[in-house]
Amino acid sequence: MAMDETEARVADYLDDKLQTLGDLDSLDALLATIHSQHGLLKQQLHHAQQDLHDAKHAVRDHQQALQEHARGFRADQADIDRRLMVVTASETSDDAVPRFEAALDALHRLDVANGYVDLLQEVDAISHEARSQLQTSNDAALEPYKQLRALHTRLILLQQEAEGAAPQLLHHVNQITQALRTQILAAFSADLEAVLKKIKWPTPKAILPSQLQEEWSTAIIKLLDLQMPELEGMEYSKGPANKIMLPAVLFPFQVLVQPLEMRFRYHFEGDKPTNRIDRPEFFLSHIATLLSDYSAFVLDHVQPILLRQFRGTDLALNPVYIDATSAFITALLPMLRTKIGALLPKVAEQPQLLSHFMHELMNFDTTIREEWRYDGGYGLEGWKGLSWEFLVQADWFGRWLQVEKDFAHARYQSIVDAPDFGDLDYESVDPKANKPTKGAIRVNDLLETITDRYRPLTSFTQKLRFLMDIQIAIFDKLHERLRNSLEAYRTMTTTFGRAVSGVTKEDQQKLLGVEGLERLCKTYGSADYLEKAMRDWSDDVFFLDIWEELQDRARQANSIGTMTVADVAQRTSSAVGGDSDGGALFDETAGWYSRLRIDSEEIITETLNNNVRVALGPYRQINPWATLSSQPSASAGANLSPTAELDALVAHLSTTLGFLSRALALAPLRRITRVVLGTISTYIWDNVLSRHRFSTAGAAQLQTDLSAICRVIDKFVGAGVAESGLRKCLEGVQLVGLPVKGSKAQARSIDQTTTGADGDEGGEDWDAWAGDADVAEKENTGKPSAEAGELGLWEVEKRLFADNQSAREVLEELGMDTLTEMEARAVLGKRVELAG
Repeated sequence: MAMDETEARVADYLDDKLQTLGDLDSLDALLATIHSQHGLLKQQLHHAQQDLHDAKHAVRDHQQALQEHARGFRADQADIDRRLMVVTASETSDDAVPRFEAALDALHRLDVANGYVDLLQEVDAISHEARSQLQTSNDAALEPYKQLRALHTRLILLQQEAEGAAPQLLHHVNQITQALRTQILAAFSADLEAVLKKIKWPTPKAILPSQLQEEWSTAIIKLLDLQMPELEGMEYSKGPANKIMLPAVLFPFQVLVQPLEMRFRYHFEGDKPTNRIDRPEFFLSHIATLLSDYSAFVLDHVQPILLRQFRGTDLALNPVYIDATSAFITALLPMLRTKIGALLPKVAEQPQLLSHFMHELMNFDTTIREEWRYDGGYGLEGWKGLSWEFLVQADWFGRWLQVEKDFAHARYQSIVDAPDFGDLDYESVDPKANKPTKGAIRVNDLLETITDRYRPLTSFTQKLRFLMDIQIAIFDKLHERLRNSLEAYRTMTTTFGRAVSGVTKEDQQKLLGVEGLERLCKTYGSADYLEKAMRDWSDDVFFLDIWEELQDRARQANSIGTMTVADVAQRTSSAVGGDSDGGALFDETAGWYSRLRIDSEEIITETLNNNVRVALGPYRQINPWATLSSQPSASAGANLSPTAELDALVAHLSTTLGFLSRALALAPLRRITRVVLGTISTYIWDNVLSRHRFSTAGAAQLQTDLSAICRVIDKFVGAGVAESGLRKCLEGVQLVGLPVKGSKAQARSIDQTTTGADGDEGGEDWDAWAGDADVAEKENTGKPSAEAGELGLWEVEKRLFADNQSAREVLEELGMDTLTEMEARAVLGKRVELAG
């Protein structure tokens, strides 16, 4: 079967290689290739057979070696069992093993105990040597102490690796080391105190004479040498709260500060008048005074020694050790921590005292940080201050925040309850600005005061809590109050709302008049004022820093403190955590006030529009416009009086715009006025110009009425606003009031009359059909009814109705750019002369 398969594969191979007659020419090359491949395969087969032989031989040798090892192991095991039974007097090896392990364990414990004893003997010897040296020379005792200190440090590291295997030994060595340290420190401190007595320390103007310079330097250097192993091994030691790392106080400064601390305790821990819990600034300013009084001394006499001692070490990079002023501040802070820790529980239940205390403490931190450039050894991170230590590490922030929150809300409530809370303030803002209420200004001042209260904080989370729990919360409360006031006005001015709330017609008239507008302007002005305040705050460096850090934290995590990013974004800005660079802390709140401002403006505009329509009601009922009269016409329109039915509108505009011009800025006043003018224009166009026919006198009267409206509006809003808003009506009145005979037509008529008198051409008497008004105009004025070049009614009518191109040209010639061709034809058709 295998042969048949081989023959089949050979046949397939040959069929593949010899497919044409031309392939027979390469038969020799094919045979050579086959012989070559066959040789390679035989060679590979030989190597494989050799490898197989070697592998079998190696396996056989390995099996023999294993058997030899097994026989040796069994022999050794039998010998061990025999010896165990002999040693332990056991009958079997199973009984002998536990007894032998117990003996080995006892030997191990004995070895460890022996090592402990050797170590204790070494510690005792070093300690005894140091104490004996201390009796003769303080300097000689320092070297044995350093050895003991190094041994203690090594034991601490071994204890950590051994997972706390020898706590008693470590405790014993630590006690001996600390006792020796205390003795040496007391001896070295006594040397420095002797020098200080000679210069009468702590006199603020103490002077170190030259003969004491060497003794002074030696005393300080010995103390620094004693402390150097501690500083190099552990740069920071744990503070009283046992939570944060505090910089170590240098031993020389402990000696320098000791009499200052006694004085501090004398003044601020007893029953002296200076120890008042309501005046924390007394002891805080005392520390600042100490810095001012003694900083020059330490700079002159301690700074050079520190530079020499720490140069070339890692401690030279830490200002809290290398800088004498910073080291002096570090030495003064422990007495403050003790005082603050004792004072806080006393003022915790008195909100005003606690608030005042934290404010003074943060001011003190700012003074130390900025005026004295103290960084606490934390480098770029900076010193967070004593206030941070107690607010965060001692967990006093929650209590203080609650006190500030209660104070802010109480102050807000007193502002709201004040009788003049809702009075517009015309004095505190620019005369050209929107007038907020006195309450809005006071609330803004309150929130600015709160900002000053927490501005010195170094904790971002604490700043954010103040911002959201107090400032934004009060903004929200005031917004709700203003929104409710606006909704109440809207309800009382509707038919259904009046029925439900029982508003009388008299009350309704007040709401729709100046009293109602004043109520709306209070909301509008307050919303505008606070919105701008929030926009300005968003550009403040303090709030910009909070925003940038908020964005960084929101992009890195899903929560900020105890709040989620979504919760923070809902209260501050939807851009929180986004990739865009836009956004600010008060976006959401400012947006609410912006919508409130817009809604208020819309209601003001709507109210004025409704009042204008009511005031124009009688005006639409009259129809004197088509009456032909020989009284002065359009040219004498300045002598006409406004229509009596327009008095209500003029009085209303005068009253309301007079008030609004004082309560609103020019921009919103003009916006509102333009909308109202649009309403007036539409009303007059639809109900007067489009409904009635006009004579020249009627058009002049309507022109006088519109001029009266323009005058009252221009008086309060500014020139040009009324004319722009009523431009369509003014152009319509101008068109419908065109003189029958313009100056151009009059000139042609005079030429024709003159020609007829000369017998050249008979002319038609224009006055015969021109109308009484133009006759009277000529009689009364003695001059043409229009200025030179003015078009007359007939010429305009002819060109206006000719085609659209002609109509556009004549309207442009008349200076009309608002009316369309259709509107112009419709209004001109209301002229009585063209009515037929």
